[in-house]
Amino acid sequence: MTDVRAKLAELGLTLPVAAKPIAAYVPAVRTGNLVFTAGQLPMVDGAIAMTGKLGGEITVEQGKELAQICALNALAAIELVANIDDIVRVVRVVGYVNGVAGYVNHPGVVNGASELFVSIWGEEGKHARSAIGVAELPLNSPVEIELTVELKN
Repeated sequence: MTDVRAKLAELGLTLPVAAKPIAAYVPAVRTGNLVFTAGQLPMVDGAIAMTGKLGGEITVEQGKELAQICALNALAAIELVANIDDIVRVVRVVGYVNGVAGYVNHPGVVNGASELFVSIWGEEGKHARSAIGVAELPLNSPVEIELTVELKN
């Protein structure tokens, strides 16, 4: 079993408090041994960390950092319905990247989330993934991340 908070501390990170939904949904749903999160924005202390588009106001490096914040928020959402130390596998990550017309480095941005999960769980942190470019995201967020994880029996 992985002590997620200890791994985060080693990386100089902490698990945030789960953000409240901004519409009619719940942050995470557990069904059997799987947890699915709603899309998580790069919220820090109740406010979006940065706004804008990749390839415009936001650099790839900033986008990766924002994707990592989204990933941390996804773990916080999971904590609402399950113990994050019970995660045995990161199954799937879906990343939405708000880019300028012609922007194509979506995978580079979503790596901010993927690399965090591999840092925490090693091989079990490797996952299926989609990195999708979109014209707009809620609150003019540069990135949004969804997460699916498997819990121990």
